[in-house]
Amino acid sequence: MGVGKLVVGPGPHIRDRDDVKTIMWWVVISLMPALIASVLFWGIRPLIMTLISVVVAVGSEYLFSKLFNLPIRIDDGSAVITGILLAFNVTPNAPWWIFAVGSFFAIVFGKMVFGGLGYNPVNPALAGRAFLMASWPVIMTADWIPANFLFKGPMGGIDGFTSATPLNVYKYNQLTIDQLKEALMPLFIGNVGGVLGETSAIALLIGAAILFYKKIISWRIPFTYIGTVFILAWIFQKSGAQFTKDFWVEPMFHVLAGGLILGAFFMATDMVTSPITPKGQIIFGVGLGVLTYLIRRLGGYPEGVSYSILLMNLTVPFLNKLTIPRIFGHKDKK
Repeated sequence: MGVGKLVVGPGPHIRDRDDVKTIMWWVVISLMPALIASVLFWGIRPLIMTLISVVVAVGSEYLFSKLFNLPIRIDDGSAVITGILLAFNVTPNAPWWIFAVGSFFAIVFGKMVFGGLGYNPVNPALAGRAFLMASWPVIMTADWIPANFLFKGPMGGIDGFTSATPLNVYKYNQLTIDQLKEALMPLFIGNVGGVLGETSAIALLIGAAILFYKKIISWRIPFTYIGTVFILAWIFQKSGAQFTKDFWVEPMFHVLAGGLILGAFFMATDMVTSPITPKGQIIFGVGLGVLTYLIRRLGGYPEGVSYSILLMNLTVPFLNKLTIPRIFGHKDKK
């Protein structure tokens, strides 16, 4: 019996069947429950707008790659994800060209000018959203429409404010605990006004469960992020119910309202723009939570998820460097 030849090569020696393409398409699949929910609440328009955003994203990456003689990788699914997430950050009644312009900016100036997938310093979809917010703030923040296609009904304790998102109502009005409590179930289901992908918490959580099942994301960033917002919202409650039996209502409102769940599970966990070390991910999540809550409470805009992720994206190289695990057997120089 012969003895096999031992081949020793440089590390790492980790092997995995999943490649970038497989992971990206699983992320696309995980976003489908939220897309389906948006169609149920607003009709066919969200699907059309999302398709426009995806087509422009894929087309922009293809044309940029051809123009600058770069490898064409539109089949890896990353541009599709950017198109979907950009659409998810825009209100369903926005004009179609908003989705097209935002998607084009996200791909070209948020990703490809830096060298393509793996080189972008910030989340491309959020870069596109920030551009739209700066260029057309009225379209991006006004004229919200309530969900009223297949599932009609009031927005719980805030049913009188049909032209604003729940966070808008919260920021500029003194809501009672009862009003906030009545709003929780509509927020969980998605029967509220908002952008395409942020309204239905249950649909987003189904998608997040897929990512956890496939081990595409870990708990550190999303749970630390959401947990930090919850704790800050409990400590600094506007309702003054910190030490009552309803202490959880206002913090839960902050978790379910706005884009926190969408951002925590689908954008803050982006492999390219988030830390790779466990400690770095924890710090990253805490930073996201602090910035989000500060913007929501003290900023001029009621939502802070997008800007907090963009700002923390810029800290990732420093977090990776500062939280490098100690090499086994390494000794500090005296």
